[in-house]
Amino acid sequence: MDTTLQDPLVGQVLDERYRIDARIAVGGMATVYRAVDTRLDRVLALKVMHPALAADTTFVERFIREAKSVARLSHPNVVGVYDQGTDGSYVYLAMEYVAGCTLRDVLRERGALQPRAALDILEPVLAALGAAHRAGFVHRDMKPENVLIGDDGRVKVADFGLVRSVDTVTNTTGAVLGTVSYLAPEQIEAGTVDPRVDVYACGVVLYEMLTGGKPHAGDSPAQVLYLHLNEDVPPPSAAVPGLPYVLDELVAAGTARNPELRPPDAVALLADTRRARGTLTEDQLDAVPPGARATEHTNTDDRTSVIPRTAAGVGTAHARQLELPEPAGAAEDEQLNRTSRFVMPPAPPVGRPPGGSRLARAWHRPRRGVLLTVTAVLLALGLGAGVWYINSGQFTRVPPLLSKTEKQAASALDDAGLSVREVDRAYSVAYDRGTVMNSAPKAGDRIRSNGRVKLTISLGPRIVTVPNVKNETLSEARKELDKSGLKPGMVKRAFSEDVPRNSVIGTEPAAGSKRKPGSAIALTVSKGSPIEAPDVVGESLDDARGELEEAGLEVKVASQRMFSEHDEGDVARQKPGEGTQLATGDTVTLTVSKGQDMVEVPDVEGMQKDEARSELEDAGFEVKVQSWFIGEKVWDQSVAGGEEAKRGSEITIRVR
Repeated sequence: MDTTLQDPLVGQVLDERYRIDARIAVGGMATVYRAVDTRLDRVLALKVMHPALAADTTFVERFIREAKSVARLSHPNVVGVYDQGTDGSYVYLAMEYVAGCTLRDVLRERGALQPRAALDILEPVLAALGAAHRAGFVHRDMKPENVLIGDDGRVKVADFGLVRSVDTVTNTTGAVLGTVSYLAPEQIEAGTVDPRVDVYACGVVLYEMLTGGKPHAGDSPAQVLYLHLNEDVPPPSAAVPGLPYVLDELVAAGTARNPELRPPDAVALLADTRRARGTLTEDQLDAVPPGARATEHTNTDDRTSVIPRTAAGVGTAHARQLELPEPAGAAEDEQLNRTSRFVMPPAPPVGRPPGGSRLARAWHRPRRGVLLTVTAVLLALGLGAGVWYINSGQFTRVPPLLSKTEKQAASALDDAGLSVREVDRAYSVAYDRGTVMNSAPKAGDRIRSNGRVKLTISLGPRIVTVPNVKNETLSEARKELDKSGLKPGMVKRAFSEDVPRNSVIGTEPAAGSKRKPGSAIALTVSKGSPIEAPDVVGESLDDARGELEEAGLEVKVASQRMFSEHDEGDVARQKPGEGTQLATGDTVTLTVSKGQDMVEVPDVEGMQKDEARSELEDAGFEVKVQSWFIGEKVWDQSVAGGEEAKRGSEITIRVR
């Protein structure tokens, strides 16, 4: 049975703009609907707070304040917030609608994912949370249900409904906000919240993607909370034998029970994740977990069988182009630049005879005689000695270099028999200053054993100044921000006595502030001087239109007329009403009067009192009874039968 049929909001229009078509989901604080913005003709998601919570003024103010904060993130992996408003008792958010499924749906259908698919999902999630953490917010409720995977492969983080400022410490009494399977120990014990609680939740989500199950299970929420407090998350390889050790280390780093041992925020965990990916071979990335319901493909361009290949491309691109606001100060910089380091497993030994034997020495340094002997043997076996020599002796693979210092990278190349060809330098928000952010060829690529590799070294984040765009048009201001390397963010409008209509009043953050490239800058645009709506109810339509247009307002006439006390053709109602502050060009809707609703009065003389009362009330009148003598028969009525009177007016009947 479709429960949306029982939802009173389905089919309604909120705020004369958002038509609600269907209910998507119900949560602890709000219900989410699929809706259509009738003004812009686009599909969106409408999140409507439960009425019981909407009655709490403090909760509503926090809901609105946090919605505005999330809207300023403007990150490609965060579900966008378009609008916020109220309609009567309903408080709502208008958000981006993502057609697709959740990570929970994928895990339900597929079970454990291949490491490549898990990392392709995790990286854009961490990019989104990293943007939030660097902007000063904590999600607090990361779980597969809040990871959306679009039909086009994009990965987005949703439901920042429990978002809190980084410097907020929440001590809950009797309740823990969040989902028990993903709560960090410090959240459970003291309600303490900082970016590391999101790091912990992401570690649990990664474990679930790699194994198909949660690390801690119990018969009740209390049992799960106890396990989070007292037991480490087990290595995923214990549930899925054969998983690389580096993935165990990644999960262990993210889910350390002591928050001081975790990466400080999602940006640091993202760097660790990319380093871990760089150590994995193609076969390790594409290994199908035992019992997983994934489908293998032989086409190397479609190795991820759980999500479309486009998801990997989008996720990696977004992760590498993470655009974050500037940290508040040097102390914060030191914290944000810390990253957890992995103890990588030693490389498997190359199979060769003991180093002391003559055969080993000859194998290690082939002399001409040995080569001729080997060549003769290979020729006798029908093999080409040249092929063996080229494939085994002249080529090697570029070692992992990302996040190493220039000196460490040069040493790693030297150990592999390679050297540095050239060094470029570029700005990056994802790689620490002085570390390798790219190489050509890339790690794992085949290269001649005496080849040379080009390195790109990070200069760290480039800081730009927010330009002064006051008094510029919105279009000019956006171009100026683009030119400065910043992104135009949300646009809000406000009245201004000194800034012309449609020109910029200011920015948030203010002009002169320092931000990282790509940061979103909100713009406030002038609506001009405020205009107080005049009262035109009762005026003729032409007079009302002239008065409003003279005040600088647009006029719209409603298609339906209404009965009223005003003469037919005059204005019966205006919206917005008298005294409302409007801006030049705003629209006032006028409803024209059909005149009074006149109804023919029934003739009730000679009827019994109760029968007469019923007859008049059915015709739409109020009835007053006057008794002259003891009796029940009507002998007179205040308006004669057959005459017309205004619907709802009072008719007096006299009985005796």
